[in-house]
Amino acid sequence: MARVLIAGCGYVGSAVGIRLAAEGHLVWGLRRKPQDLGRGIQPVRADLTKPETLDVPGQLDFVIYTAAADRNEGRAYRAIYIDGIVNLIEALKRKETTIRRFLFTSSTAVYSQSSGEWVDEESSTEPRHFSGQRLLEGERVLLNEAFPSTVLRLGGIYGPGRARLIECVRRGEAVCPEKVRTYSNRIHLEDCVGALHHLMNLQTCQSLYLAVDHDPAGRCEVLRWIAQRLGVPPPHKVETTVPENRASKRCRNTRLICSGYAFRYPTFREGYEAVLRDENHA
Repeated sequence: MARVLIAGCGYVGSAVGIRLAAEGHLVWGLRRKPQDLGRGIQPVRADLTKPETLDVPGQLDFVIYTAAADRNEGRAYRAIYIDGIVNLIEALKRKETTIRRFLFTSSTAVYSQSSGEWVDEESSTEPRHFSGQRLLEGERVLLNEAFPSTVLRLGGIYGPGRARLIECVRRGEAVCPEKVRTYSNRIHLEDCVGALHHLMNLQTCQSLYLAVDHDPAGRCEVLRWIAQRLGVPPPHKVETTVPENRASKRCRNTRLICSGYAFRYPTFREGYEAVLRDENHA
């Protein structure tokens, strides 16, 4: 049985915690309002941006940092992805906790490639937007610490309760730019959980992994597939150009696959099919 703290126990964190608790691990979920964390997760009421509130459990084996910024602005990103990590690290040091691994869910936003390039863990990271910049800085803060740490760069997360693209297509609001192909990278919630669980159990774990499915498909390809599956008209075509700061890259998941992880939803087709099936059964 492992003792696990999930910091920022929200959409991804709660799902991870429920799985770990079901396996018999002792799991704490930390957030400002820790109600409804999920079956088996012990609540810790604290604010990662306020160090005086961080009285964390002792003798932890794993820390999983899945916190997310509550506003799309630079100050909020710094508070949660840099200050929050620093504050939690200091709280762990005060407890003299020797953890086996600290896992941090970062994002593919740290890449700025915009012409459909393939990227992996060795590719350059020169983000132009504050979101990627703050995330990259948070990664570096964590990886410079003495205890074992691993960063998992996630693509766009979707799954139960996160079906924005489906609703956009269903309402007829989706559009596809003509003569422009922008790639996007995504991962189903269950594979986010699966990848974190997998990395916790690896005897030898690298410091960085990309967590995206096998198919970095074009946005329009995804929208058209959803429309066909729903039986509604395809997205409208519009004449537009891609903003200069819009990233468009294709992320490789080779390192994660080679470590032994098998995706439950290897492409958006299987993943969105599962979301639609869950909708029909709700």
